[in-house]
Amino acid sequence: MSESVLIVWSDELLQYDLGATHPMAPGRLELTLALARELDVFARDSVRFTPPVQASDELLQLVHEAAYVAAVHAAPERRDDGTLAKFGLGGDDNPVFDRMHEASALVTGATVDAARAVLTGAAQHAVNLAGGLHHAMPSRASGFCVYNDAAVAIAWLLAAGVRRAAYVDVDAHHGDGVEAAFYHDPRVLTVSLHESGYSAFPGTGFPHEAGHGDAEGMAINVALPPHTGDAGWLRAFHAVVPPLVRAFEPEILLTQLGCDSHRLDPMAQLDLTVDAQRHSYAALHELAHEVADGRWVAVGGGGYEIAQVVPRSWTHALAEIAGAPLEPSTPTPARWQRLVQTRTGQRAPRRLTDGADATYRPWDAGEGDADDPVDRAIAATRRAVFPEHGLDPWDPR
Repeated sequence: MSESVLIVWSDELLQYDLGATHPMAPGRLELTLALARELDVFARDSVRFTPPVQASDELLQLVHEAAYVAAVHAAPERRDDGTLAKFGLGGDDNPVFDRMHEASALVTGATVDAARAVLTGAAQHAVNLAGGLHHAMPSRASGFCVYNDAAVAIAWLLAAGVRRAAYVDVDAHHGDGVEAAFYHDPRVLTVSLHESGYSAFPGTGFPHEAGHGDAEGMAINVALPPHTGDAGWLRAFHAVVPPLVRAFEPEILLTQLGCDSHRLDPMAQLDLTVDAQRHSYAALHELAHEVADGRWVAVGGGGYEIAQVVPRSWTHALAEIAGAPLEPSTPTPARWQRLVQTRTGQRAPRRLTDGADATYRPWDAGEGDADDPVDRAIAATRRAVFPEHGLDPWDPR
C-alpha cells in the first residue's frame, strides 16, 4: 500500500525545546526515531529521508498575522519587557526560548515539505513527527504551539490549487487552531476526536461548533467523556470519521497523530492503549488509499509520556506509514531499552503492545445507548453534521 514514503527529519527539529521541565520534551522524538531504527522500520527501499527547509515569513503568513510573526522573531530579546503576553508568548505553557522563531519555522517548513512531496507525487505518504502543533492561532501561541504547521501546510495546498483537503486529528485535545484557520472555508474538512472541553484544554470542540457560512458542517467535533477507553473511542472513530471523509472526497488527507489519548498520559484522560492507537493508524492508512489515492500527510502532536507511550505509539505509526506494520507482540530491542534508561531513568517497556485487543462494537442504526455517554457524544456529532453532507445520521454506515 505504501509505494513511496518520505520522512522529513533532521536533528535540528529537536531545537523546538520549551525547556527542561516542560512536558513537551524533544526527547520523545529522539526515542521514537531510535526505536523505529532499531526495528528496521526505515529499511524498505520505498522509504527515504529528507531534511526540512525553514518556512519563510511569507509562508507563515498564509495563516499567521505579520505582527505575530514579528513578535516571535523578537521574543528572545524581548522576553522580559512585558510586551509578549498579548501574543500568548511567555509563561508556563509557551515559554520563550532561544531561536524560537527559527525552531518553530523549521517545524512548519517540515510539514509543508511533506505536503509538497505528496502533492507533486514525489512521495505517496510523507510524515513530520515534529509537527502537529495544532493549537497555535493566527495571532498568538497556545497550548505549547508557536506556529500552526498543519494549518500552514493546508493553506499552502489550497494556494497550490487543491480544491478539497481533509484534516483528521486524533489528539486527546481539540484541534482548535486548525479548525479556526478554516472555519469559514468549505474546501477544508476538519475532524477532531478529543476529550470534551468540559474537562480538557482548550475548552472548545463541541458538536455545534460546525463551521460557518458556506463551510457549515465542515468542522467536525467529537467531544468524548473522560475515561472513554479503547472500545468507546474506536466506536466513535468509525462512526464518524470514515463516512464523513468518504462523503467529502478529499484530494489529500492530513492526519494529526497525537498520542496523548493513552491511559498513561499525564495531560488527558481518554484511557486508550497503544493497541487502539495502532488500530487507528491502520484505519487512516486504508482511508487515505480509499478516498485520496493514497495521498497522505501525517504529523505528530501531543504525547507527554515520553518513555512508555510516545516511542511505541509513533513507531507503530511510522511502520504503518511505511507499509510494514509491526506485530504488537514485538519485543523492544535491548539497546533501545538502555537508551530509555539513560535518557529518562525509567525502565523501558518490553513490548510494543499493552496487551489489549482493541475490539469495539460498530455503530448501529439510531442514536445508540442513551445511557452511555460515549454514544451520546457520537449521536450529537452525527446529528449536527451528517445532514450537511447528505448523510443520514441514523444510518449505521
